[in-house]
Amino acid sequence: MPLYMDIHEVHGATPEDIAKAHDADVARQRQYGVEYVKYWFNESRGKVFCLCEAPNAEAANRVHAEAHGLVAEKIIAVEPDLLEAFLGGGQANAAGAAILPGGSENDRDPGIRTVLFTDIVGSTTLTQQIGDEAAMVLIRLHDTIVRDALGASGGREIKHTGDGIMASFVSAASAVRCAARIQRALASHHREQNGHAIKVRIGAAAGEPVEHQNDLFGSTVQLAARLCSHAQPEQILVSSVIAELCAGKGLPFQDLGEVSLRGFERPVKVHAVEWPGAAA
Repeated sequence: MPLYMDIHEVHGATPEDIAKAHDADVARQRQYGVEYVKYWFNESRGKVFCLCEAPNAEAANRVHAEAHGLVAEKIIAVEPDLLEAFLGGGQANAAGAAILPGGSENDRDPGIRTVLFTDIVGSTTLTQQIGDEAAMVLIRLHDTIVRDALGASGGREIKHTGDGIMASFVSAASAVRCAARIQRALASHHREQNGHAIKVRIGAAAGEPVEHQNDLFGSTVQLAARLCSHAQPEQILVSSVIAELCAGKGLPFQDLGEVSLRGFERPVKVHAVEWPGAAA
């Protein structure tokens, strides 16, 4: 059956409230051929994201309506592989709440993820200058460095974009440290080698699985990609949400103020990561 994720505004609700609502869904779901798998509860923002298998979105919402009346603000269809890439295959506790990877029953996963893009600067021009074979060597170098950094930082590769990699992180601080690690590794390689330099721009943004768009992490992905495109060579640009999530983590940011990005109606507040000083 198709897989759906929805969003509920539940300001003031407790974990116990959400657990009871989930139990009510499970008790009612078979009447409509629905199976509620688990949910992500972001208590601080008063939001719940439910994952279910259903014949259609209407059936999923009908279960909610009859079980407890908390119908979804929005329901989107999601691809299992993409869901796994963004959120991971984390377990749920006895109440049905998703828990953080490696966490205990009480370590509920709020569903917030940081999306990061890398982009090799001038990859087309580089290929024209040094040839396909030499350019592929540099691209493989980029891929190795990025994947090593992801492995060391708990990041998940979502896809290869041809001249970069898109990844997801549970922790915003881990994403920032990963980005700094990538830039330092590339800079170190350039110092040690006398060949062609490879420079990368990086952009990252954090957000919730179901947003205003109809894609999983749609707005977050779009913002991260635009920040990456806006970055200068060797620069790391992040959204203000990431800077806020990293408060108190000892990570150095430079506030660049607001910038206009393609696809966004209003200017976006942006921070640059001072990566020589960001701890690995």
